[in-house]
Amino acid sequence: MKQSVLTRYRAMAYLTGVLLILLTLGVIAKYALDVSGAAGFTTAVGIAHGWLYVVYLAFAFDLGTKAKWPMGKLAWTLLAGTVPTAVFFVERRVTREVAPLIVTPEPVAA
Repeated sequence: MKQSVLTRYRAMAYLTGVLLILLTLGVIAKYALDVSGAAGFTTAVGIAHGWLYVVYLAFAFDLGTKAKWPMGKLAWTLLAGTVPTAVFFVERRVTREVAPLIVTPEPVAA
């Protein structure tokens, strides 16, 4: 497996996780605290998280199939982007498990 497969998964995991935390804070501000302007913030972050979550799904699925994960593990990894902060814990565990599978390319002799 190439390093780029893990790197793009990790980048999307962090981005999805941060956006989900911001979305959660925005929803709390909008409904519980009645903060002015929270509705627009929640809408913008919700749309961004939704679209980027789809990209996260694609990258996580790609990683899982290349690592030959069982369906349960793959499903948990895919769903981690829907539970605030879960994606950070799952990403660390996935990185530790997948890192030994990374193949470094041989340098090309001139």
